[in-house]
Amino acid sequence: MDASNIDIDLIKKYNVQGPRYTSYPTAVQFREVGEKAVPDLKKYLLEHNRKPRPISLYFHIPFCFSLCWYCGCTKVITKDQDRGDLYLEYLDREMDQVKALMHPESPVVQIHFGGGTPTFLTPVQLKRLGKSIRERFNTSGDTEFSVEIDPRRCTRDHIRTLRSIGCNRASLGVQDTNPKVQEAIHRIQPFGQTRRVTGWLREEGIDSINFDLIYGLPRQTRSTFRKTMDDVLQLQPDRLAVYSYAHIPQVMPSQKLLNVDEMPSTDEKLSMLVDAISHFTANGYRFIGMDHFSRKDEELSRAMDHGTLQRNFQGYSTLAGADLYAFGMSAISNVGEIYWQNSKEMNEYYEALSNNTLPVRKLLQLCKDDRIRKDAIMQIMCRMGLSGSEMEEKWGIVFDTYFSEALKKLAGLERDGLVTISGSEISITEQGRLFLRNIAMCFDRYLDEVKVDRKFSKTV
Repeated sequence: MDASNIDIDLIKKYNVQGPRYTSYPTAVQFREVGEKAVPDLKKYLLEHNRKPRPISLYFHIPFCFSLCWYCGCTKVITKDQDRGDLYLEYLDREMDQVKALMHPESPVVQIHFGGGTPTFLTPVQLKRLGKSIRERFNTSGDTEFSVEIDPRRCTRDHIRTLRSIGCNRASLGVQDTNPKVQEAIHRIQPFGQTRRVTGWLREEGIDSINFDLIYGLPRQTRSTFRKTMDDVLQLQPDRLAVYSYAHIPQVMPSQKLLNVDEMPSTDEKLSMLVDAISHFTANGYRFIGMDHFSRKDEELSRAMDHGTLQRNFQGYSTLAGADLYAFGMSAISNVGEIYWQNSKEMNEYYEALSNNTLPVRKLLQLCKDDRIRKDAIMQIMCRMGLSGSEMEEKWGIVFDTYFSEALKKLAGLERDGLVTISGSEISITEQGRLFLRNIAMCFDRYLDEVKVDRKFSKTV
């Protein structure tokens, strides 16, 4: 993408609240169900797993040593690492229940530790978790195994242990390298810590490294964020995720601790996005999806070229067609036509498993319309276009009739140069790459049912 062609006025026009589409329907559509839904869920999973299916495993480790004020993750703030032992016991119980519902030959193609802070766990605890996974599931040396790392709380022993249990990818939370910004968001992380942990990862053989950055934070300016980009480029990560800070304190109460008067103006924040696209693409990275950058020879880049890019609750991925089983409090699974989410409350999570039932709190079974629209939205988010003829063949619909309302909404985006429509084929322009969420929103039938300004972040 040529950043010189980006129209800031157009960004302002379309910078409205909307979903990130890590799923469709989005999590706000999940309904409260509790334990009464578990028998039917188990029945569905047993039927679904009559044959082996590729699976992805996600483990939510909720603990953090301190609170980062911008963060919206489900977390438990504590310095007591012994709490990890009890949590691992309950993860074992949850894995045992879920394993009984799977085909024993289903291969694990992906594992991800997220949080919270997975490296809150001690090396001994991490080793225990790795052993528990290997004993229960069909993993192999080819399994993609990624871990989110807080460089402030990571030792070389952590890295060695992660490698020993099969980890081959790491994502480091950086956010910003400026000390004043770090102070404003309550996350002090000298760049030397990031450099040191990156070096340890490579020395121990974990070569695929991602950095997370955020623009729009308090005390950030274009010049300070440019310095952050220059800092991280020194370490040559394979991927970068560059997220827009979403200030929604009514949903994420810890954000009330931030000083809104110190946040960059809308113009300055949007200029940081333009700068990021310009700077990273000029330094050998490709702009992937809506917020990722990848080295041109890296898997994410190849997946984009081959049309196999995927999107799920962890962001963009290269693995298609895997059922996602998620473990831990608040974790969201997606298997076949069903999404379900575990309880966000630790005591509820423990109580359900103590009663030998799954800790399901919310659930959604997709109807046919949901599945059709999910297909359309994921094509937009991952393939930078939508093939109406392919949709007609796959779903037995007349594309122009089925999506007549969506096409009416797209007409305005076409006039603004964000999409081109030729028959039933929709292509997203280079300029339109910044507005994937807005384009996808045209196909979302639920938006009129929710208070968009309360539930979602800005789209750009």
